[in-house]
Amino acid sequence: MRTMPEKTVTVMIPAYNEEAAIDKTVRSVWSVKGVSQVLVIDDGSRDGSAQAARRCGAQVLALNKNYGKGGAINAGAPYVKGEVVVIIDADLGQSASGAGKLLEPLLEGRADMTVAIFPQRCKRAGFGLVKGLAGSGIRYFTGLSMKAPLSGQRAMTRKLLLDLLPLAKGYGMEVDLTVRAVKKGCRIEEVPVNMSHRETGRNIKGFLHRGRQFIHVARTFMGLGMAGSDA
Repeated sequence: MRTMPEKTVTVMIPAYNEEAAIDKTVRSVWSVKGVSQVLVIDDGSRDGSAQAARRCGAQVLALNKNYGKGGAINAGAPYVKGEVVVIIDADLGQSASGAGKLLEPLLEGRADMTVAIFPQRCKRAGFGLVKGLAGSGIRYFTGLSMKAPLSGQRAMTRKLLLDLLPLAKGYGMEVDLTVRAVKKGCRIEEVPVNMSHRETGRNIKGFLHRGRQFIHVARTFMGLGMAGSDA
């Protein structure tokens, strides 16, 4: 059995109004081998997310307003101490320990970035428009086909993360990470994990969320296109 090299790991968790789940998420990732820092970026929350995270031993960077997921990662990146960084969502709860699976391909030298594939959803959320846009855009810019183009659970070296900054500030962060990493020649591996987060249904709140996602992803691809045309 091959022994994987030891690396220090930082887990980054952008959080916005996640007081109900952040404590379980933080406690769970502490169980992942190699984790030496859990960094919660409180993205202008109006609840007790920051306090709940601190009580569980997380280092908390509290932002004075809501910058969006990508903006939170941009702000938190300078505080990362680990050689490897794992980015996860705040609402994973106890399933966050599954993030350990993302480390294996990196430590074994098979990949430069890993992306989590979640189990099949119990219920249909939307109509697949955002996922379709994300997948098509990534294929257009890189030729890469992905099963989980919008997955927010990712791992990479600290050096790679810093090289890719700044990221798109909102929900376009994931596609921005993917396209820019591939263009740098990075190898991306999707990894099935046993993780789950809060599901959005086919209701007004869910459609509004996916609408914002669609706009952010489309805006990110437009920016990447304009950057390419200027090169």
